[in-house]
Amino acid sequence: MLESFIEFLELGLYHILNSESYDHILFVVLVSVPFLFKDWKRLLILISIFTLGHTFSLILGIYNIINLNVNVTELLIPITIFCMALFNIFTAGKTLLKQYNVVFVVILFFGLIHGLGFSNAFKNLVGSNSTLVAALEFALGIEIGQIIVVIIVLILSFICQNIFRFSKRDWILVASSIILGFIMPLIFMSPLF
Repeated sequence: MLESFIEFLELGLYHILNSESYDHILFVVLVSVPFLFKDWKRLLILISIFTLGHTFSLILGIYNIINLNVNVTELLIPITIFCMALFNIFTAGKTLLKQYNVVFVVILFFGLIHGLGFSNAFKNLVGSNSTLVAALEFALGIEIGQIIVVIIVLILSFICQNIFRFSKRDWILVASSIILGFIMPLIFMSPLF
């Protein structure tokens, strides 16, 4: 039981912190870039909502309730990152308290898409283990991995804004534009293009 818990927790961590699947890291960075340490509660809620959406669609995919073509998810995931980068670019430096609920729903939806992208691979990894329990253990690993990424982004944000004197707007624009540059090739390399 404990071995299984550790195995799926580590798998969730690896799913986030693996350099080969950097798309997840890029998305979490984009969600985190507009926030400061003082905003940690709102940021934690957004990251947890993403994990919730990811886990929910992963479970739906595991139990074959929703099956999305792998090529479609391989296109949709970079598109979610593209959309988040554009959102950050167009809203950089603006107060988003009124749009927070919209961002909340969009991030939940994007979490659903990201979870569907991994459901087939996860089915193969689970094997004979309790699928629902394994998915929840995996989700905990994802959440911990995302929190690690968030902390790194918040530290970089603090350094750039307080030591190098980037304005918050410039920090968001630069970070989001760099990620936009990283994600564009993934969209155009999709088998559906």
